[in-house]
Amino acid sequence: MANANGKASAGLPDKILAKANPEANEATEIAGNIMYHSKYSPHFSPFKFGPEQALYATAESLRDRLIQLWNETYLHFDKVDPKQTYYLSMEYLQGRALTNAIGNLDLQGPYADALRKLGYELEEIAEQEKDAALGNGGLGRLASCFLDSMATLNLPAWGYGLRYRHGLFKQLITKKGQEEVAEDWLEKFSPWEIVRHDVVFPVRFFGNVEINPDGSRKWVGGDVVQALAYDVPIPGYKTKNTISLRLWEAKARAEDLDLFQFNEGEYELAAQLHSRAQQICTVLYPGDATENGKLLRLKQQFFLCSASLQDIISRFKERSTGEGSRKWSDFPSKVAVQMNDTHPTLAIPELMRLLMDDNGLGWDEAWDVTSRTVAYTNHTVLPEALEKWSQSLMWKLLPRHMEIIEEIDKRFVQTICNTRVDLEDKISSLSILDNNPQKPVVRMANLCVVSSHTVNGVAQLHSDILKAELFADYVSIWPNKFQNKTNGITPRRWLRFCSPELSDIITKWLKTDKWITNLDLLTGLRQFADNEELQSEWASAKAANKQRLAQYIERVTGVSIDPNSLFDIQVKRIHEYKRQLMNILGVIYRFKKLKEMKPEERKKTVPRTVMIGGKAFATYTNAKRIVKLVNDVGDIVNSDPEVNEFLKVVFVPNYNVTVAEMLIPGSELSQHISTAGMEASGTSNMKFALNGCLMIGTLDGANVEIREEIGEENFFLFGATADQVPRLRKEREEGLFKPDPRFEEAKQFIKSGVFGSYDYGPLLDSLEGNTGYGRGDYFLVGYDFPSYMDAQAKVDEAYKDRKRWLKMSILSTAGSGKFSSDRTIAQYAKEIWNIEACPVP
Repeated sequence: MANANGKASAGLPDKILAKANPEANEATEIAGNIMYHSKYSPHFSPFKFGPEQALYATAESLRDRLIQLWNETYLHFDKVDPKQTYYLSMEYLQGRALTNAIGNLDLQGPYADALRKLGYELEEIAEQEKDAALGNGGLGRLASCFLDSMATLNLPAWGYGLRYRHGLFKQLITKKGQEEVAEDWLEKFSPWEIVRHDVVFPVRFFGNVEINPDGSRKWVGGDVVQALAYDVPIPGYKTKNTISLRLWEAKARAEDLDLFQFNEGEYELAAQLHSRAQQICTVLYPGDATENGKLLRLKQQFFLCSASLQDIISRFKERSTGEGSRKWSDFPSKVAVQMNDTHPTLAIPELMRLLMDDNGLGWDEAWDVTSRTVAYTNHTVLPEALEKWSQSLMWKLLPRHMEIIEEIDKRFVQTICNTRVDLEDKISSLSILDNNPQKPVVRMANLCVVSSHTVNGVAQLHSDILKAELFADYVSIWPNKFQNKTNGITPRRWLRFCSPELSDIITKWLKTDKWITNLDLLTGLRQFADNEELQSEWASAKAANKQRLAQYIERVTGVSIDPNSLFDIQVKRIHEYKRQLMNILGVIYRFKKLKEMKPEERKKTVPRTVMIGGKAFATYTNAKRIVKLVNDVGDIVNSDPEVNEFLKVVFVPNYNVTVAEMLIPGSELSQHISTAGMEASGTSNMKFALNGCLMIGTLDGANVEIREEIGEENFFLFGATADQVPRLRKEREEGLFKPDPRFEEAKQFIKSGVFGSYDYGPLLDSLEGNTGYGRGDYFLVGYDFPSYMDAQAKVDEAYKDRKRWLKMSILSTAGSGKFSSDRTIAQYAKEIWNIEACPVP
């Protein structure tokens, strides 16, 4: 129980009766159920009840409730037999589950009271939970927001992913910059997942194709690993529907251990299939600079696709016997498969293989089923992110699938030759197989476009670029295949739960909390934007969030920041196109000018705390140099007694969902400053806008739509537009670019050695010269720098006028209704998947 200073002791509370009660709703019953799990679902030594033990027991108590809802949901789906969506994604960035589940089940009060009876605060217990390390960036977080919305909208849907034991990596910041260590979220276990020992499918790699006397083909030999299902429950908000994220783990069977070799002392050789199986789900995005790395990534992608499709088909076949039995032609009216980017592209040839080789369909019927079942979301126009796999690697790992891809390509090319003579000279770029003798590859995006019934982009600008440039010729063949589905975020996690003070104010002024599931209602705040009482409440909620953030920053970095300064935040994957380099160059210029000012001049400036966070991919050298530069600048600026009252620079380590839930509510300015035309959508921009944070940004991705919704006067715009970028690059190549003196001054200041002896030459070289690999400022940092600095001056000006800033902040939240993932998913359901809500009665 709690001791004299209010802290819980480690012993089991003795006044609470341990009693199983999965349906507990009231605090005493919940406390009893928590104690029951502490005693009878033990994971630790008996008689211990420290914060960690309390977390696991609390999670298992809540899981009881989730399992019950889950079983009811799938029983209901089984009875109604609706069409279901299966969402395939290599990443899910789930964040912590405890507070989200308690919030969605509307049990915050009872669980907080129950834990107090056991000597703990809910916040303290929630802090013990590690983020699930199943994703990295916006792609994975989007998938998780989508699952939340699918459940909340009562849609019959499943998520499918991989159970990575060590995630991407945990980021440490040392004197050398970023260092990577393995994530440890499964070091003990996850209390949320339920292993399904009865859901196991064989997945083959390598081997060869046998042709049977009747001409049918069979893939045989090679390595066969087992895909074992782990289910994670996803509860909807204030609804009984609870759906599933099914994660696959790769295993080998007992008989795959060669006991004879083992007893001969050949331990590695004896267990090589076990070892190879274990590698598949060890990390997300293993380095692919080597042949082995490429092979492992391809294995991961196929493993996800094969296990998921075998599961989907087995579910379909269970309903295909007895009364009302189904035909294969019914498959697309019961199954929708959504490929989240090109990573799950192998779902296409794998579905074809399963239908033809395992279920006896002919090519035409299998193709009809496949092309009416699968749909593809494109997330990028960056050439390096449009996957292309070496044909020789594919033949080696997946020989049957290469036969199928060749046939799809052959038939597609034949169709073009027969029906579109005008496109014959484009066949080399439209075809799926690029047979360039130097480097023959399979173009996965082309395979997706040719095979899917629908292709969508993720913001209006992005979808327009796809149709006008990347996929223009395909659009001329299939004009109705292409759609836009602007991304969205869940308002539950990204406002209601992460900023309760602001949420309560919104509910008070709108006189309803229905905005939590109908975000368009936020427009009702516009009429109060000038109201002094609302502005005062808004300011105090923001101040509380800033105070919390300041305490967090000091705890994790040791840097003390002033909550009264302007909190300016850029958090996202570190990438040259996202231009964290421009941000830090702007900071360097600001620092230099502050140093040159007289003390009384400095006092007239707006104090600012700049926070940058995000992971650089382990082998992306320039991105890691940017992380190092931000930290080096912070070391100098923060220890400079003349300046550190007016400017602080902080690199926030190991950015993840939980860190975002702290940063975003406390932010006042956020930077979304990618080179126009390069960011497909962005979703952190939506999270910041929803939380009343103002934005400085380019006309890129969803920034365009956010600016339209919140009002252009409430957005600090700068930079070249997407249609100007090609011309500007050409002018740069021709030597016509004239750099701004401020830009030159900032670069020179780095070269002077002010920030230490590290060699930033290669990073700065990327901004120099007119052309050549790693040179020529491809991302237009130099061109956009002057308008960026001018926009930053406007930010300072606006921040001085508190009333104006607060009004802009309120209008930012008021205009964010469009960016709910509920809206996005409702559009996918109606316009792509053709599925309907199936609420549990």
